[in-house]
Order: sequence, then C-alpha cells, then structure tokens
Amino acid sequence: MDIINKISSAFWSTDIWLPPNTTWADIAPGSRPDVVHANYKDLIWPIPLAAVVMLVRYTLERFWISPVGKSLGIRSSRPKKAANVPILENAYAKSTRLDNKWLGPLSKQTDMSERQIERWWRLRRAQDKPSTLVKFCENTWRCIYYLYSFIFGVIVLWDKPWFWDVKSCWYGYPHQSISNDIWWYYMISMSFYWSLTGTQFFDVKRKDFWQMFIHHMVTLLLMSLSWVCNLHRVGSLVLVVHDCADIFLEAAKLTKYANYQKLCDAIFAIFTVVWIVTRLGFFPRLIYSSSVEAPQILPMFPAYYIFNTLLLMLLVLHVIWTYMILKIVVDSLQKGLMSGDIRSSDSEDLTDSSENVRMANGGSSSSRSKNKSSATAGGVSQRKSHNASNHTADTEEKTTK
Repeated sequence: MDIINKISSAFWSTDIWLPPNTTWADIAPGSRPDVVHANYKDLIWPIPLAAVVMLVRYTLERFWISPVGKSLGIRSSRPKKAANVPILENAYAKSTRLDNKWLGPLSKQTDMSERQIERWWRLRRAQDKPSTLVKFCENTWRCIYYLYSFIFGVIVLWDKPWFWDVKSCWYGYPHQSISNDIWWYYMISMSFYWSLTGTQFFDVKRKDFWQMFIHHMVTLLLMSLSWVCNLHRVGSLVLVVHDCADIFLEAAKLTKYANYQKLCDAIFAIFTVVWIVTRLGFFPRLIYSSSVEAPQILPMFPAYYIFNTLLLMLLVLHVIWTYMILKIVVDSLQKGLMSGDIRSSDSEDLTDSSENVRMANGGSSSSRSKNKSSATAGGVSQRKSHNASNHTADTEEKTTK
C-alpha cells in the first residue's frame, strides 16, 4: 500500500501538473469562495452515464431509426449463408482472406473444385458483413449525437469569453470557475466517448479500428487530465471543434445507405470543406495558442508539454485522415460520384480507410481489382478487330473474371 501511495504521489506531483507555487489544495473545490474549481471525483460520472447513452442509442435504433430505414427500402436481410463445411470453416477461422496456395489442398480434402471453394469463401465473407440497415442505424445514431453535441456546445460556449478569444483560456489560470452547463457538456461528451470505446468491439468492424480506439482513448485521457488540472476552457473548445465535421460525415454515410446519391455527394462536399476548416484550421489555432500565447501569459510547467503532445497526436491523425479524404475526393471526381462508405467503412469493403474516409458501394478490395481488370480487358477488346468472334470475347471475359 505504501508503494502505491508513493507512486501516486510521484505521478500527481504538483511540480508536474500545476503552475509554480500552486498546490492541489489551492484548486480543490471550496478552496476559494469566488471560484468553483473542478472536482476530480466527478470523472466517475461519465462511466455510468455511458450506460445511459448506450440505452438511449439502443432505444432510438430499435424503435425509430430502424423503422425509418426500412420505410426507405434499406436492405435488412443478410446474404445467403454458406454451406457448413467444417474443413473450410477451420481454414476460414485462420484467415478470412483466401490464399491461392490453399486451393489445391482444400480441394482434395473437401472433394470440391477450386471454383466451388472460391464461391463458398465469398459467401462466407459476405455472411459476416452487417446488413445495410445495421450500418444505417449506427451512422444515424452518431449523426444525431454529433448534431446535438455541437448545438449544445455552441449554446454553452456562446456567452463565454474564450469562445471568441482563445487567449482567455489562460487568463486567471488555474483559478477558473466551472459553470453547470460546462460541467454537463464535459460529462456527456466523456460518457459518449466511453460508450464508443465499449461498443466499438460490437459495432460494424472497420479497418481503422485501432486508429479510432487510440483516438477515443487519447480524447478521454486529454479530457480527464484537462478536468483535473482545471483546463476546461481549452478542453471545451477542442470538443466543439471536433463535433462539427462529424455531423456531415455521418450524414453523408447514412444518405449513401439510403441510396440518395446526389444528396450524399453534396453533403460529402460540405463535409470536406468543414473538416479542413475545423481540423486543419481552427484546431491548429488552438495548438498555436497553447504553444505560443499561453507561455506569454502563464509560467510554464511540465503538464504543458504533456497536453500539447496529446493535442499534436490528434492533429497527426487529422492530417492522415485529411489525406485520405482528399484521395477519395479526387478519385470520386474522376469517377463522377461518391461510391461506397466514408472514412470508417467495413474492413471487407476497403483497402484504405480513415472513423476512415471511404465511399465505395460494395467495393471490396478484390471487387475493385476485378473492376480494374475488367476495364483493362474491355479496352483491349475495343482495340481488337471488329471481326473477332463472340466466342473469343466470351473467353477473354471469363479469363478476366
């Protein structure tokens, strides 16, 4: 027990987390009659609130979002199930991608042709994919939350001086009061990220699973530390900046699933602009303030470098995702439409993703490869003599596939 206390005391040293000549007692609740300091014990509240958030999500998805999706004609049924072949199931359990080296041995063990094995594998992979309705429900829920969170955040911050002047985040620190609306904004936001961290293991599997997991954990860590150190002003700005673009991201995805292609294209264009403005414009402005302006107002302390490092980690993720978004935009402009999922697509649908920016309607990596091969074969066929026989063309098409 003494060892734990020593480690805790060393970790929470005032020399690390607080400005010079400031102690934890100085920013404890009730330490000053004119200031309402943050209470670190309040960080327990987002965990039970996360259960409430998940209950609200389940209720909305089942009794409202799902019926709306069905009324829009979104497919809720799963693909045809693959036949139960234990030998193939064991191979599939080892890897969901079929290695061509396995075809020969598996064919001998199952008395199935290689083509039958490939067909079984495609069915088995499709069987694991969630229905379009499931993805529609998930994205609609996120869109609703981000819309609520952004509106609530703007309302809460509208009359706060640091919303209009970032340097106000540092004036009077660390003796800055937390109002009730800021308390709720922080607690609800943290409960949502806790719920995402838990449900991520059960939601639609995405290629950027670990990227998003790290994103959620870094966000929770950053919010928790900012709460303990009474840095809620800059923390609230980071929250509202992040929620804005996600509204349009989720809206574009759900309109894609509902087959409103033109609306999806328009929303995605808005999303791209809002993303760049907020994530690569406003957010770096906050980092500039914490890196350049704050040292001119406050004496520096080690936690300053910790917070800036976490903020820079988020910025690096934003840069990576922006690159992927722009790749999608360029690719889509060449094709003439947005095709598929955005950013956080299924792991089977994409080779690249960002929570990953990708829209490829049913376009798995293998499907896109086949499409490219088919297009190439088509170009070759057009250059051939018009007197080529239909049999030859059919043979080429089969070879391509």
